[in-house]
Amino acid sequence: MNRALPFDPIARAAELWEERIGPSGTMAAVTGLMRVQQIIQSAVDGALKPHGLTFARYEALVLLTFARRSSLPMRVMGERLQLHPTSVTNIVDRLERDGLVKRVPHPTDRRTTLVEITDDGRARHAEATKAVTEIDFGLVGLTPNQTVQLTDLLTKIRKATGDFVD
Repeated sequence: MNRALPFDPIARAAELWEERIGPSGTMAAVTGLMRVQQIIQSAVDGALKPHGLTFARYEALVLLTFARRSSLPMRVMGERLQLHPTSVTNIVDRLERDGLVKRVPHPTDRRTTLVEITDDGRARHAEATKAVTEIDFGLVGLTPNQTVQLTDLLTKIRKATGDFVD
């Protein structure tokens, strides 16, 4: 949806919630968060689409560029990306089909296959990174300090739900 509404539907829903159900703070926060996720996802998808990438595939390329040897076992990729092994396999299959990664045998463990970024993958990663950073990953309307605060708040939720342990 590209046209702005003449009112904030989440604020209106919060008013109705208050009248009919009770305190609306959490409902309004979660509904707002979900809407912002849609907005950001749309912006990031739009920036990545010309590069033939989804956010999941882009994240995989980023992870491989961060790896010391430009390669990682698929199991480690799944852990770091917090994805099910089937999802990692699908992502790697597509990246491999596009020539952006290749599967290589582990030098010391015959049971393990490494995923290694290719030169084309590095180039695509660089182009896509430029595209998403030019739009600030779709996160607009906040000061740098507010962005840090938002990250801190979201991190608290992630930690409280067991997403990670310090």
